[in-house]
Amino acid sequence: MRRSRWFLAGSWALFALGCSRSEGVPHAAIAPSGRASNLASSSSLAADADDAAAAPEAARDEAQAPAEEKRESRPNASTPGAPPPPAVAQGPARPRAVAHGGARPAKPVAAKAALAPGDAPRSDAKPDVLSRARDAEFNTESYSRIVDNEFVSPRTAPLSTFSIDVDTAAYANVRRFVDQGSLPPPDAVRIEELVNYFTYAYPDPSGDTPFSVTTELSKAPWNPSHRLLLVGLQGKRLPAAALPPRNLVFLVDVSGSMNEPNKLPLLKYALRELVNTLSAKDHVSLVVYAGAGGVVLNPTPASDKTRILEALDRMEAGGSTNGAEGIEAAYALAERSFDPKGVNRVVLATDGDFNVGVTSEGDLVRLIEAKRAKGVSLSVLGFGMGNLKDATLEKLADHGNGNYAYIDSRAEARKVLVEQGGSTLVTIAKDVKIQVEWNPAEVGAYRLIGYENRALAAQDFNDDKKDAGDIGAGHSVTALYEIVPPGAAEARPGVDPLKYQPPSANPPDSARGELSTIKLRFKRPRTDVSELLRFAVKSDPRPLEQTSNDFRFASAVASFGMLLRNSEARGSSNFGLVQTLAEGARGADPAGYRAGFIGLIAKTRGLAGSSALTQARP
Repeated sequence: MRRSRWFLAGSWALFALGCSRSEGVPHAAIAPSGRASNLASSSSLAADADDAAAAPEAARDEAQAPAEEKRESRPNASTPGAPPPPAVAQGPARPRAVAHGGARPAKPVAAKAALAPGDAPRSDAKPDVLSRARDAEFNTESYSRIVDNEFVSPRTAPLSTFSIDVDTAAYANVRRFVDQGSLPPPDAVRIEELVNYFTYAYPDPSGDTPFSVTTELSKAPWNPSHRLLLVGLQGKRLPAAALPPRNLVFLVDVSGSMNEPNKLPLLKYALRELVNTLSAKDHVSLVVYAGAGGVVLNPTPASDKTRILEALDRMEAGGSTNGAEGIEAAYALAERSFDPKGVNRVVLATDGDFNVGVTSEGDLVRLIEAKRAKGVSLSVLGFGMGNLKDATLEKLADHGNGNYAYIDSRAEARKVLVEQGGSTLVTIAKDVKIQVEWNPAEVGAYRLIGYENRALAAQDFNDDKKDAGDIGAGHSVTALYEIVPPGAAEARPGVDPLKYQPPSANPPDSARGELSTIKLRFKRPRTDVSELLRFAVKSDPRPLEQTSNDFRFASAVASFGMLLRNSEARGSSNFGLVQTLAEGARGADPAGYRAGFIGLIAKTRGLAGSSALTQARP
């Protein structure tokens, strides 16, 4: 026992010495501009990134040995049998953030010829259980705890209020887990982000309103005795010529943890693709952080693409992460080149590993909120696996009035930054809130599917100081409510009769036949006073087979999410039902995203049937 204690102490001493040495390399992030390397040009970089991604397993392991050794020297307290780390002073735990202790996806092994052109490697091969157990020990991914919304009665809770959410990170992250041979942890599955990953054929807005509103009512496919209400918003699409000037500051994580093919090389490809879509009226800046933040490119007209691309090419991974210092430098550049008539946005690209320097999440959030109030927003792009800090990245984007996307391939990079560049970067309506008032004569109980971390108090709806989500040009937003008809046989918990309040009154005759009233508040991009939209929803459900493809496809995605979360509200749903529903509602699919979802269902069915590959449920 004494010998093992001395060995453990010595191991921690060597680990501490290695960390102290690695932190003193703030300038390793930028290669000399004259260096002859694979970063010499944007075209050679793309080819080298492909070669690195498709390299044999042994070569890739050898190239990544320092990063792997550093990661493997940190015992995971959640691993059964792992020795406890030395006692250290700790601050308060982050609320609601839970570590993902499931199996880390195995490294893909794929022939280069088998890859789609330009995509990061993926493999359908099932990883062996031993290697998955080994990788799980060093997995530090973290996700915020999600508790499913419950059914509530409109007599005790007549109002449902929430902020819209246009993030899509959860879908791409779920796909990454499945493609690598494992089911995602339940808290990685934010159902609203799965649903909103897809575009829907909602009508364009008319007149001066920045978005249209669509509703559709039918039965819930997973519980035919229930109803399902779809509420869809479609943001106004803007032609390229009508887009406002964009003042963009890319804040790039070049720490040692980014030294993997699906991180920094993929990130550089994504930013290069975005730069090639910008116009002469746009400006670009570039800041990196690794140990210390540094400005690589001062505000530069997007027409000077050669200079911008050369700055991107000079980035290399190395060092530890000081995200707070990098964010401060990025905001300083955004304010220096602030355009009062344009879009002013910091784009943070990272795997989320803020582990050195001022790491207080509260301080970062306060900084981001203060800059948001001055007109500079923040969007976040997440990369990689094994140490993705999903909980932190989502929170930063939410408080920065931006969106959070996860990039798992070149195809996803093109989708987020090229195909949807307008909706990702150009806001047409901000602080968009939805409040639904339910008619107890038509509704016995209701639940909002997803949006758990976007719930607002009823009084927040009319409070213009309360922050909410933004809609970008061309964005579509979808929300789904599951509704229990009045008098349904299933029992729902209630409350005792109130002593001091009169019993709920019946709705007036003028409201008969109305299911609910939907209200929306939003602000124009350059105003701080909200506008109100209001309209009634008739209690007139259609047969499921007569609903639109969008209704049935969105319900299939929501049901898929409930299955992954093992939700108590999943009803009679199963992956076969989800696949049949999605296949019948594919409709027009020019980019192939709905077809990709159908393929994802098939892969998930295979994984769910194998206990060896199913993630442990916390």
